[in-house]
Amino acid sequence: MTDNVVVKLMQGNEACAEGAIAAGARFFAGYPITPSSEIAEILSSLLPGVGGKFIQMEDEIASIAAVIGASLGGLKSMTATSGPGFSLMQENLGFAAAAEIPCVIVNVQRAGPSTGQPTSPSQGDVMQARWGTHGDHPIIALSPSSVREMFDLTVRAFNLSEKYRTPVIVLADEVVAHMREKVEFPAEQRIPVFERPTPTVPPEWYFPFDNSMEVPPLAPLGEGYRYHVTGLYHDKAGFPTLRPDEITPWFERVFAKIERHLNDIVEVEERMMDDAEIGLVAYGCSARSALAALRLAREQGFKVGMLRLKTVWPFPEREVTRLSRRVDRIIVPEMNRGQIRLEVERVVRGRAEVVGVNRLDGEMITPNQIFEAIKPPVSEDL
Repeated sequence: MTDNVVVKLMQGNEACAEGAIAAGARFFAGYPITPSSEIAEILSSLLPGVGGKFIQMEDEIASIAAVIGASLGGLKSMTATSGPGFSLMQENLGFAAAAEIPCVIVNVQRAGPSTGQPTSPSQGDVMQARWGTHGDHPIIALSPSSVREMFDLTVRAFNLSEKYRTPVIVLADEVVAHMREKVEFPAEQRIPVFERPTPTVPPEWYFPFDNSMEVPPLAPLGEGYRYHVTGLYHDKAGFPTLRPDEITPWFERVFAKIERHLNDIVEVEERMMDDAEIGLVAYGCSARSALAALRLAREQGFKVGMLRLKTVWPFPEREVTRLSRRVDRIIVPEMNRGQIRLEVERVVRGRAEVVGVNRLDGEMITPNQIFEAIKPPVSEDL
């Protein structure tokens, strides 16, 4: 340890728990499920030491409900789950989106559907993260590719959640969650932490869903500000409404607060793109194999670059569009049947060929599988 850096050998789930504490999380409710259980176990030990609260609930439905309640009480709150547990959380995830309640949901993806392979990796929940709950709603989902990013993107998830009053999903996977790496962490005073704005007006003037403000401040319940919270369409005071002149402005605002700040929310990383003729679009654990394939391809003279998605939702349309104007072919490796590939195809609109490299058997995509897709096809002409 130095004055500016702390060096540790740690697991991804451990880094996630440490990131939550560093971001100011003071409440966790969850139910054990592989491969996320270490997050709950570690936070059960860490939270009491910083004045926080940990509770193991009877199931995942109750867990996210408790997280919502704690957030309304003013605490930065989170839960962690996987697979079937994430499915059970979808209704209350929609409630958090509708009521604009900040909270962080960590989904350590495993092979599915159903019980699948609980100890094997997957990236099969990408579309569920976007559309798992019903109705049109904005969502932010982040995808870590390393142990350090489990820390960084957990901190970032809390900051974005508090800043934009929205649930944020950390869409991790079993490989990144359970691997161990030597990690250099910034000293505590260098970690940027966003604190939730609170009202500056008297209680009688306060409207928690005031559409004249992009992100209205959220008053902690129990501190003199009385207001209504519902999953129904609501007016600026939070009470149910059927009036289109109140519903439409609300919808416009909750989407605009995300869409107008894509520069702040969307984060990608480019590798070797200056002269690239082939582009890799990768995220999560598959990005590690993609990077190895990229290095192998460069050694053999192929002009390949990579766009790594740290933010998967909102989808980085502008960045993928720019990529499609620079390369002839885009290869998308992912441990599903092509969930992000479909988004890439939608955005590219035929400007470049899009090729998927997919795997669903609970094993990692290998660098050689990606490299085979990079190599030009062998001509059948004699």
